[in-house]
This record gives sequence, structure tokens and C-alpha cells, in this order.
Amino acid sequence: MEHLVNASVQGIQISGIRKISNLVATYKDALTLTIGQPDFPTPAHIVEAGKRALDANRTIYTPNAGLPELRKAAAVFVRTKYGLDYNPDTEVIVTAGASQALDITLRTILEPGAEVILPGPLYPGYEPIIRLCGGVPVYADTTGTGFKLTAPLIREKLTEKTRAVVLCYPSNPTGRVMSASELAEIAELLKDRELFVISDEIYSELVYEGGHRSIAAIGSMREKTIVINGLSKSHAMTGWRIGFTFAPAYLTAHMVKVHQYNVTCASSISQYAAVEALTNGIDDAEPMKAAYVKRRDYVHGRLLAMGLQVEKPEGAFYLFPSIQPFGLKSMEFAMKLLEEERVAVVPGDAFSGYGEGYVRLSYAYAMDVLEQALDRIERFLERQARS
Repeated sequence: MEHLVNASVQGIQISGIRKISNLVATYKDALTLTIGQPDFPTPAHIVEAGKRALDANRTIYTPNAGLPELRKAAAVFVRTKYGLDYNPDTEVIVTAGASQALDITLRTILEPGAEVILPGPLYPGYEPIIRLCGGVPVYADTTGTGFKLTAPLIREKLTEKTRAVVLCYPSNPTGRVMSASELAEIAELLKDRELFVISDEIYSELVYEGGHRSIAAIGSMREKTIVINGLSKSHAMTGWRIGFTFAPAYLTAHMVKVHQYNVTCASSISQYAAVEALTNGIDDAEPMKAAYVKRRDYVHGRLLAMGLQVEKPEGAFYLFPSIQPFGLKSMEFAMKLLEEERVAVVPGDAFSGYGEGYVRLSYAYAMDVLEQALDRIERFLERQARS
């Protein structure tokens, strides 16, 4: 009966990140640098807010778009932090994580044949949804631009079928961040075109120098931009599953319909905890960010000392070093490293074909884990250089 399954679903592969993570579980002595998940606990005051909601039996459906007080808190948060102005009643949706926010966004704006311009390499969660919508992913090769989707790269890929451009900065898997001038150049290119910009800003609180910038804050771009954000990375709340969309009212009115028939509403308990996160925890990311900076500097320095070519990330918690001098495919490299030194990294081809020749390391791990893992990687690379 499997032949009756939707052909688009049959064509989708499990994420390369999850494949390697699941494999690592069979190696009991392995050190893993694979998952992009903060190693910090959810701040205690947020957990207590969730407990209070449970004790008060706040376990019923919320409005489809989310608790009014949470939407208001989210609107205040992005206005205070990033200069974005959204009406919490008509332009904010609370979603079951940023992944669901992306899903309802793409399902709202895409039709069969519509093209979406994506930077390659890229987190693997975009392409499957685009294909399920009948859309066409169009990758732009950013390996020659420091892993940034520049205006000239976008211009090369624009066609009459282009429906959306995806900006996901700080970037997973590279940690790169767009400058104000780079965003302004993209805004100038796209301001008069009938297309949408999907700005995935889930790592916005983890920008190390200068603060986060959103293209939605530039001129008229707000009216064609869907900003996606959430609390997974900023507040160490991956399992709580709280995300947000910020979009003009005309578009949000349609997105909430898709959201309604998708999940009805995000978890009520998680929403009450999220109110606490965005109000009393507005700066909860700061101590985590300080730790990530130290880890970034350490891991980046070690990789450079090993002779690897790697861009220094300005945000998120990933490094994406090139392994091309070793003549191994990224999956082969990752498997050999796992088998010989019991260190797990994500092969670059998990992030599209443009990630081949690279591997992704997450430094969202304790320093002692990073030190041990890098010692093992160094031994592995020394052997590869001799062979």
C-alpha cells in the first residue's frame, strides 16, 4: 500500500542532522557536536511560570493566534530589541515553534510552480516544505560570498516565477550575520518587486557584535516581509515549542487560517511560560551569549590552528569549516571521524549540495566537551594529513 502515499512525501528524506544524531546514539562513548540546542536549562523563573499555569488549570484552548498578552509581549519585545512595529491583535501569530511558523508561511504564500530563492548551504527544514507545497527551491551558491545571500546573487536567480526570498541570519549552519549595508542593498533590489521575503530570525538574540538587524525594519520592506522568530534559542526553550510570525495584517489574516487548521493553537502552558520569558526574561539570552562567545573563540582558534579554513561566526552557535583538502566527501569524513575518534559532526551535504566539502560543528556544549572533542579532531586530522 506504500505506493498510495503522497509522492511528494515519499521523495522527502529525513534530515541529515537527525540521521547522524540518531547514528551517534549507537556509539556510547561518542562526543557529539551535532545538535543545535542550548546546553543551558530553561531559566527557572520561566519554568515556575509554566508550573503556575498548570496549578491554575490553564489547560484549555487559547485563541488560535495565541494569548493576547503573549502577542502583546512579543510585539513589545521585537519593537524594543529590533525596532519592528507590529499590531499584536492583527499582525502576530504564536506558533508551535519556528518550524511551524515556517510551515504556515510557505503554505500561505506558495502555489505549484512558485519559486523560492534560498541561500546554499542552508538548514534543511526549508526545501521539504517548499516541495510539499508544489513550490520550486532555487539555491544561490553563497560559498564565494562568505556564506551570505547578497543582492547580486539574488538578482541572478530572480524570474517571473519568484514568489519569495529566504533570509536566515544569523545563519544555520555558518553563523554568519548580514550587515546593515548588505540588507539595505537587498531591500533596494526587492522593494518594488511583487514577492515576499521570509526572514528567519530565530537566532536574533545570539548576535555577538552590534546587535541584530531585520530587513523588515527597512523602508517599505515590512509590507512584504514575514519575520519568523521564537524562544528555542534565545531562552533555551526548545521543547516548549513556542514560535512567532510577524507579518502585515493582510497576510496574517490568511496565515492564521492555515495555522488554525494545522494545530488550532500552541500549547497553553508553554504560552504562559513564554509571557514570562518575553517580559521578566527579556534579557535572559545575555549570559548564554557571553558563554557562547568564549566557546566560539576557543573552537574557532583551535580549528585555525589545525589548518582548517573556517569563517568566524558573528552569531548563532555553529562553525562550518572546509574539509576539502582531505579529499573526502563530507559524509565519509563525518563517518570516519565518528568511527575512529568517536566525535560526531554533521556532514555539510545535509545543508544542500552547496554544503559538500564542509562539516558543521555546534559549540552549544560545555567547554570540557569541546576541549575533548577538538583534541580528538586534531588527532584525526593529523592522521588524515599523513595518509
